[in-house]
Amino acid sequence: MKFFMPTEVLIGKNIVKENSERFKAFGKKALIVTGKSSSKKNGSLDNIIEVLTFNKIDYIIFDEVEENPSVETVCIASELGKKENVDFIIGVGGGSPIDASKAISIMIKNRELTKDTIFTEEKLDGIPLIAVPTTCGTGTETTQYSILTDNKEKIKRNLGQEVFPKLSLLDPLYTMNMPLETTRNTAMDALSHIIEGYLNTNSTIITDGIVKIALEEFSKAIDGLIKGNLSFEDRESLAIASNLAGIIIAHTGTSLPHGLGYALTYNKGVPHGLANGCLYIEYLKVFKNREKVDNIYKLLGFRNENELEDFLRIIGKAEVNVIEGELKSYTKEFLKNKSKLKNHPEDITEEEIYLIYKNSLL
Repeated sequence: MKFFMPTEVLIGKNIVKENSERFKAFGKKALIVTGKSSSKKNGSLDNIIEVLTFNKIDYIIFDEVEENPSVETVCIASELGKKENVDFIIGVGGGSPIDASKAISIMIKNRELTKDTIFTEEKLDGIPLIAVPTTCGTGTETTQYSILTDNKEKIKRNLGQEVFPKLSLLDPLYTMNMPLETTRNTAMDALSHIIEGYLNTNSTIITDGIVKIALEEFSKAIDGLIKGNLSFEDRESLAIASNLAGIIIAHTGTSLPHGLGYALTYNKGVPHGLANGCLYIEYLKVFKNREKVDNIYKLLGFRNENELEDFLRIIGKAEVNVIEGELKSYTKEFLKNKSKLKNHPEDITEEEIYLIYKNSLL
């Protein structure tokens, strides 16, 4: 059994400004990587600029990261970082900017990499990364994963490098004005990380212990997610649950819903968390051994599986226009994903995988 978590995590109101001094240890020039607008609206970008300015740290901003960041975007940002001779990266936003930041850090340090060689099997290091998440879902602030859109292969792929942020600063205030739809989608992503890490070949007594805490923390926000009116305490619980979920999947990896959901995101534009969530009722039904499945609804505070399913219908409902032929194609493509299949703890057939899609979407 092994447990390794090299990221320091700090959580609380105004956590960025209260830890201003910490930024000086990372260097004299930063590349801030973010999306087009959200970090500007929620105040996180202003806080970071204020801290960098106070500490006389130069910075350059790359704010062109799209949802589901592409290899091409990573290459453009890394060229900027090389040109500006940055010492470290600050990834600000949801999973997309922080995932992109991890890949950018690798490309800046390993200048020979190109968009055609970025998915190398060689193990590489990147320049230091600070993560400032502004959503509560991906847990990327405590994982080594960097999920990129590979337009050449027409699929989302993990970079394949272990890039843990050195420091992650979580302020639930940044999530307070996040739209309900985005809140639910990212919450579903966090929940899917917890569950897939629990119902996983690689789960251990340590990760299962973290799952228990994460599900109990998530449960505190369920009423707010259902009613659509989330308090600061709800947002804080989701931030903690998402962070713990990242720690879990850093050790176990994800399983079937993540692999199946990639096709819906790439081909149909379904947001990542929702692409997982819309498959969850049928995914949980495929388990022959029900002991852990039963533990899930109990730890979330539901009386039975039906109540869990009712909740999943609220936060995991997706309208996807697909036909049977597409689902069969997605199924065959998924069967090539040996890592996701390996993480599923029971034998599963092609027909069962297809039925997860069909019964969820048709």
